Amino acid sequence: MDLQGLADRLVASGEVPGAVVGVTDGREQWVVAAGTDGPGGVALTSDAVFRISSMTKPLAAVLTLQLVEAGVLGLQDPIERWLPELAGQRVVRRLDGPIDDTVPAEQSPTVEDLLVMRLGFGFAFEVESCPVAEAAGGLGLGPPKPSLVTLDPDRWIARFGELPLMEQPGRHWRYELAYGVLGVLLSRASGIELPELFRQRLFEPLGMSDSGFVVPSQARNRLVQSFVGTDVFDDAASSDWLTPPVFPYAGGGLVSTAGGYLRFVSAMLNGELLRPDLAAAMVSDQLTAEQRSGASAQIFLDGGGWGYGVQVDGTRYGWGGGLGTLWYSYPEAGLGAVLMTQVLPPSPATIATFANTVGAWASS
Repeated sequence: MDLQGLADRLVASGEVPGAVVGVTDGREQWVVAAGTDGPGGVALTSDAVFRISSMTKPLAAVLTLQLVEAGVLGLQDPIERWLPELAGQRVVRRLDGPIDDTVPAEQSPTVEDLLVMRLGFGFAFEVESCPVAEAAGGLGLGPPKPSLVTLDPDRWIARFGELPLMEQPGRHWRYELAYGVLGVLLSRASGIELPELFRQRLFEPLGMSDSGFVVPSQARNRLVQSFVGTDVFDDAASSDWLTPPVFPYAGGGLVSTAGGYLRFVSAMLNGELLRPDLAAAMVSDQLTAEQRSGASAQIFLDGGGWGYGVQVDGTRYGWGGGLGTLWYSYPEAGLGAVLMTQVLPPSPATIATFANTVGAWASS
């Protein structure tokens, strides 16, 4: 298993200026770095800090299931129990139609609908123009910089409650705003602000000291540059992630290191985070064929399934982040691997090289 060779190949391809790659067998972890944090930048180190964007979702899913295990909430509970602002939310008659042309929702979304992203709101790839998506611009749909969302959690959920849904709850898997809603629900159900909930239940127990919704003080000099192509997306010296966000986004707001995230991956492999039935459900496909038939699933899942916060695809599960990060675990092989780069959008060639190489290691 030539980990350094893999990292070197990823950089030599020219698709990314630098990469940190790590693997774990559930007991030990190995992390290597190659390249720089940008064109002409400083050499990457194995403890570099990355914006992990949607790799936040699996951690939020574990938090949710831990609260289910503790009896704080249930998977089939209607979300309006904690989010009364969403009671009676209506549904647009047509995805490309006016937002005031609506029909009643046939059912209230449940906690499980948020985990599985069956809320009925997200990206509208099916149409060229979607008025309700445009009206939701200030809610941060996608992997935004934290500063682009200026509403605190209470105002954010109130604003979302003013909008109709894009489709009936439970009908299709639709990326990704459900996890913004989920974060507000977790905070209200637990009575703990979301960053503190992550710290208490995940970061502190797992020793993920360089992880959070804001870069920890001891790690600020290790935050890497982030790019859109070759243009700087978020400068490390003045990064949005250096100050606490107004809206901590459970769908994509965290920073972490490869080694820190591998601690979470190891705990997943070892069954340390959840009771067995919930752990198994998290990494099992929760979608019907109909729910998987929408445009969002066809683009993001590419034929794979979706559990609670993770893609389930054959012998592996995991998820990636829109700023260039990726995680896969192969439970039968007892292997987990992470890739950390920081280029938006993630390079398909880089993803394929990483996935194919790690998959070969898992099957050998």
